[in-house]
This record gives sequence, structure tokens and C-alpha cells, in this order.
Amino acid sequence: ISDTHLPSLMRHLDELGPEIGDFLSDVELILHGGDVVGRTVIDWCEQYAPTLVSLGNNDIFDDPRAADVQRLTVDGWRIAMTHELRPEGRPMAQLLQATLPDEEVDILIGGDTHLERLEYRAGVVLINSGSPTLPHHKDTRLGTVALIETAPDRLHAEIISLGHTEGRANPGIPQHVEIKAGRIVAASYDGSPVEPDELSALI
Repeated sequence: ISDTHLPSLMRHLDELGPEIGDFLSDVELILHGGDVVGRTVIDWCEQYAPTLVSLGNNDIFDDPRAADVQRLTVDGWRIAMTHELRPEGRPMAQLLQATLPDEEVDILIGGDTHLERLEYRAGVVLINSGSPTLPHHKDTRLGTVALIETAPDRLHAEIISLGHTEGRANPGIPQHVEIKAGRIVAASYDGSPVEPDELSALI
């Protein structure tokens, strides 16, 4: 989850409906990619699961759950999360050197753009969950979140559309990728299966 930007017109994420809470109720750990804005958002998330935050440019607060870069390892997958990855489309080696010099990661999580993104390049999964509240910088409405499921030899990563707010379409595009032993074994984009060799045309 990323770029919640609350409080603003709303104070809590459930004011958009139950969808965000329903999604978070099934996870074991929440990673927030920044621009939380208010610490109450972290508190709200923690009713569902432990929450870690990478501080965004609008996050002017201190909190032990927040840092500029979050690093963790889950099932052997090395994960790093930082708010600012622009431009996300540059070669992965440049992206890593600019944001995490001399570090090796398997999963790189960012935020900031409000645009969902899911790629597997140069052995690294790149995920931007977009925004659940301000997708594509449109006015307040349901947007997107991301889900990561891991096993020691397998990864499932998915961008999930939370549905539509009445009168305000959700511009987010659902997509997923499954990786086993360093290879893409399944993928989809906007509900349609995608062959691994076709992914480069979509990213």
C-alpha cells in the first residue's frame, strides 16, 4: 500500500468503504510505500497487521515504524522499500545504484507516482502499488494495492484493483506475475494471461 495522503477530505481509509480493510485483514505484514501524511494511518493499518513505512516527501513525523528505507528478508527474498524511485523505467542497475548503492535485493518496492507498476527485470521484482485513495492522481476514489506472497522458491506478486467508487471509475489495472527459480511461470495484465516473452511490451 502507498500514497494514502490522509488525513485530507477523509480521516480514515475505511471512509471509502470496506474494501481496503477487507484486503488488509488477510495479510501478515503491511508495507506502506510512503506519503502516509498522518501517523494515524499507521495506527489504523496496525489493527490488521504489523506495519512498516518508508517515509515519503509528505511524511514530516518521527515514528519507530518508519524509515527512509525499509529492509527485510522473507523466505530468503531480500526486500527493500523506499518512497522515491523516479524514473522507474531506467535500467535496473541504475535504479538500484541511485537508491540502494552496493546492495543486492530481490524485491524493490516504491511509491510516489500514484501509478501501479509491476515488473521483473534483471532478476529484481519492481512493485509500485499505486494509491488506494488517489489513483493516477485523480480525485479521491478507490484505487489499487499490491499483494506479495512468498515461499523459499516461489513468489506471487499482484496489483489488485479495489473496485469502483460510485460515479468515479478506478483507473488502476490489475496484473500479476509468478516467479519460480528465477523464471516467470505465469503472468496476467488487465485480466488476460500474458506469455513471459510478451511482458516487455507492457512494461
